[in-house]
Amino acid sequence: MQRLTFVTGLCLLSLLGSAPLALADDERREKTSAFEKGGDFDNGEATAAAQGKRTVTYSGGGDGSGGGNLSVPTGNWAPPPCWYAPTYTPKELKAKVDDSPYSLTGRQPNNGKLKQEVDQDIRHLYEEGDYKNFNLKKEGKGKFWAAVPNPGEPDAAKRESCTKLPFWVKNGERPDVENAISPQILSKLAYARIIVPETEVELNPKNRQTVNLPTWVWLDEGRYKPLSVTASVDLGGGESISATTTVKPGSLHLSPGTEESVLHPESGECAANADGGVGTPYSKGDAEKMPPCGMTYQRATRNGAGYPLRATLTWEASWKGSGGESDNALPDGEFSGARDVTVQEIQSVN
Repeated sequence: MQRLTFVTGLCLLSLLGSAPLALADDERREKTSAFEKGGDFDNGEATAAAQGKRTVTYSGGGDGSGGGNLSVPTGNWAPPPCWYAPTYTPKELKAKVDDSPYSLTGRQPNNGKLKQEVDQDIRHLYEEGDYKNFNLKKEGKGKFWAAVPNPGEPDAAKRESCTKLPFWVKNGERPDVENAISPQILSKLAYARIIVPETEVELNPKNRQTVNLPTWVWLDEGRYKPLSVTASVDLGGGESISATTTVKPGSLHLSPGTEESVLHPESGECAANADGGVGTPYSKGDAEKMPPCGMTYQRATRNGAGYPLRATLTWEASWKGSGGESDNALPDGEFSGARDVTVQEIQSVN
């Protein structure tokens, strides 16, 4: 038996589980059920994930060699907590309603008269109201768009904040509804799925640094390259929308782990090269040069404890949507790596 849950905490729901259409909008929102989220009546993260996969498809992904998602250190940017997307054919919506264990077949829920009125009013919407028998005569000509919770959103209230009941949209069209899926929303969803590699810097000297001897730092240009993910939605009728989000290395910030050091450059910000690498690998003959990216430690480590060197790689983000849509709405992301560095008190390196 399928299970329905009220956002407000009622245990069992029937049909779409919203408040009577005659109620005020704010009161209706309080009585909205998981059904309108387009899921499988469990109102959990599994439903949200399944529904997200059903409505949005992805290609690409990332480096595939460890690492993780980018973090955004500034502002309050985040992917949308929920959105509306084409979800049900008329037959599918009718089946969802008919399969409710508390449909209007004489088995009424034991949770109050208001609940029964809610069920009747919502069933009326799709049988006799705006859509006339679930728009079955329009099968193949469009879909009911429903709210999709973002399974990556940790705040349950935000995941459930798209409260419109499923509504009809013709094939190939996009509704003028706030949070209706769009290339811009897809760009954010794609951004959240990009996996970048670990930020692992190369050092010279490789194992142990020396007081007042510059340490060269660089990133392997072959590993840090542009990465893309494309998110798309089928609008029906041969039409679709999509967005491709791309990130590329921008700069590497060094935090040497002690104030008794000198950074190269002084800002500690090493710009990426055209090939995606950062800094320059050390070569024989560079001993008298200052590294374009690195640091010079001025005091040795003590008691076997190394300095916690942190390297943070900034990835510059951009996107392009179907129809040529794009803007600068995506912030740059970061991914950090850390390692302990031991510094010795001699003036030469073996």
